[in-house]
Amino acid sequence: MSELEKEKTEPETEKDQEPAQTNAAPVDVHKDDSAASETADRLDETEQEGRAKAILEGLIFIVGDDGISAEQAAETLGVSVERVEQLVEELKNDYSDDSHGFELTQYGGLYRFMSKEFVHPYAAQLFQMGRQATLSQAALETLAIIAYKQPVTRVEIEEIRGVGADVMLRKLMARGLIRESGRSDAPGKPILYEVTEEFMNSFKLMSLKELPELPAFRSDDNEDDGDFLK
Repeated sequence: MSELEKEKTEPETEKDQEPAQTNAAPVDVHKDDSAASETADRLDETEQEGRAKAILEGLIFIVGDDGISAEQAAETLGVSVERVEQLVEELKNDYSDDSHGFELTQYGGLYRFMSKEFVHPYAAQLFQMGRQATLSQAALETLAIIAYKQPVTRVEIEEIRGVGADVMLRKLMARGLIRESGRSDAPGKPILYEVTEEFMNSFKLMSLKELPELPAFRSDDNEDDGDFLK
């Protein structure tokens, strides 16, 4: 090939390559437009099918005590904050009737479902029943020892039960059923424990005198059993 022919073909090669470089960008633009279009279509369907309020209701239920803001709900649903506020008002009206046990509230800019006031006494009773039901046998034994012998030290409890009581005492204190009541004069000044008002309320006692009397043991019974809670 002559030098003249090379000079003629080289510019054509560079010219042919230019469209390949400029054609790459529009591909991404179309992709973004397509995604945006799909999102818009999905949101239109949500509104048209009347599910926006139901979805918002479900979201508020799912987040629980954490709550959800109007901005978070708007971004999730893909609607305006004004639209969310409109849906919230509709939900508030739906739950304002006493045929529902909870209502939609807004505190600190967050929407939450909360039980209505007339439900609270029944909720307290339910939790009280659950608290008693979940006490293990070991917890009940430890509480019985403290209730009958208070104030009592950890060592005394362990001597009666025959097992360590440190972990159980911490659990019972965390639940508010027992508390520290000073220190014993014994060597080392060990902590004394006693039951609390919460214990009394949990077991519906006005006074420790209402505790059932301990069974009497015959002299020929096992000596260790006879020492129980004396």
